[in-house]
Amino acid sequence: MFEHNKLERLAIDGPKSVLVVKAGFNEDIVNMLHEGAEEEIEAWGGKSEVVTVPGALEIPTAISIAERELSYNAYVALGCVIRGETTHYETVCNESSRGIMMLGLQAACIGNGILNVENIEQAIARADPGKMNKGAEAAAAALYLLHHKTELIKRRKAKGVVRF
Repeated sequence: MFEHNKLERLAIDGPKSVLVVKAGFNEDIVNMLHEGAEEEIEAWGGKSEVVTVPGALEIPTAISIAERELSYNAYVALGCVIRGETTHYETVCNESSRGIMMLGLQAACIGNGILNVENIEQAIARADPGKMNKGAEAAAAALYLLHHKTELIKRRKAKGVVRF
């Protein structure tokens, strides 16, 4: 079977406060994702808090609110969208991804762990911490971005560059 790339755990200077935003739909799958994410956050030396929103479409809004109003360093988005009989699947997949990408382009460190799958079997295979462990991958991605963000800020300060 194909071996997935594991990101190296890097040192991060300063706090590693992570907000995990979970969608309430497909709760059993999301809980598996969350288990993997929490183990990875802990392995990086981070601390997490969790909020649950109704579904994947609400995840970017919850992250945006937290980014503006609170003091988290990174975010992990966890959800599971399983294709149904209508086009709602495409809307949820595309718009939740777009929202997360837009926040990332504004310098939020986000790991996208929203699964977009055809069936429950695919969801379980990807969410299970003993299998593909996509929750852990999302947490690692968020913390990897945080590492690079903090390193770039240190370089800027070392050069005496002031941002306006």
